[in-house]
Amino acid sequence: MYSASNHLIDNWCFFSDEEAQCRNIELAFHLKLGAIVAILFAGAIGVALPLVGKKLSAFRTDGPYFAVAKAFAAGVILATGFVHMLPDAMEALTDGCLPDYPWKQFPFSGCIAMIAALGTLMIDVIGTEYYERKHAKETAAHETASHEWVDVPSLNEAHSDGHIDAEHIHVVGMRAHAVSHTHSHSNGGSCSSIETLHKHEAHTHVHSNPISDDTIAHIRHMVVSQVLELGVVTHSIIIGVSLGVSQSPCTIRPLSAALAFHQFFEGFALGGCNSQAGFKSFSTVAMTMCFTLTNPLGIGMGTGIASGYNSNSPGALIVEGIFDSISAGILIYMALVDLIAADFLSKRMCCNRVLQVLSYVSLFFGAAAMLALAVWA
Repeated sequence: MYSASNHLIDNWCFFSDEEAQCRNIELAFHLKLGAIVAILFAGAIGVALPLVGKKLSAFRTDGPYFAVAKAFAAGVILATGFVHMLPDAMEALTDGCLPDYPWKQFPFSGCIAMIAALGTLMIDVIGTEYYERKHAKETAAHETASHEWVDVPSLNEAHSDGHIDAEHIHVVGMRAHAVSHTHSHSNGGSCSSIETLHKHEAHTHVHSNPISDDTIAHIRHMVVSQVLELGVVTHSIIIGVSLGVSQSPCTIRPLSAALAFHQFFEGFALGGCNSQAGFKSFSTVAMTMCFTLTNPLGIGMGTGIASGYNSNSPGALIVEGIFDSISAGILIYMALVDLIAADFLSKRMCCNRVLQVLSYVSLFFGAAAMLALAVWA
């Protein structure tokens, strides 16, 4: 009885019911080719709209239409993490084909997602501090080169004992101004402020000039766009491979439509962040191409290994579950912190009730759209 039971489990772990009932390798291959084209165009159009159309009033990143559309995209990304990626990760890591220990003894999917979210937070903070320090150094170097000058008296103005009269020495600039005592002025308590010294004879002023709000916002947009790119690319490859290895048209059809929809709005959010960050043309093109091609590339990779791939094998389930968990953690963090909180807690949103209400409605509609796709796909 024991060996017969094991044999049944082995067969069940090798052949899924859906794959057996709706398995058509030739039709699946053609559907995958169609999915590659559809997803490629959807992602390209989504990421290009904010970049190409930013000169139009409807697509300006500081306009109300863009804010509402970005809120919809944030809802799509948030629901993708919570409703699509995390449940898939839980299902994979608690599958009956995996041994009870340790996979059924601990909630690995939630733990990995949490670690991924905290890791994204660390990258977010480190990236922001790096760009702030870089900006501070560049500003300080520019100010030193453009403002500092020293007026030293000629030798004829020196006293006969070889000393130069202190009244004739005047060092002017953002860094030096000597007088007989020291005091400081602060224009804000920013930890990334630029400390400047003014020396006049024996007197020293210290002025703390914090980075401007516009510069801080620009730095945040740069970091957010790069971290979002990381999360989206990781997710796109994983879900692309999952579609590519499937030989079931019943799975490929709805998943292709869901991915095209999702890819469009992920691209829109990413393109908007890139537009706000103001990257150079080469960086913008590179990030756009990377996003656009990763999902089709994942589908191609999955198609290439589909003939010898068993999605129910323990190794495949563990890898799929871990990467789905990582994607879920990154997407949830990015949606909540860098997209939703950053926009909805901004002064612009709080001071415009109409925009706030429209953005909330758009956010919930975006999440609801992905919830509907979760039922269908």
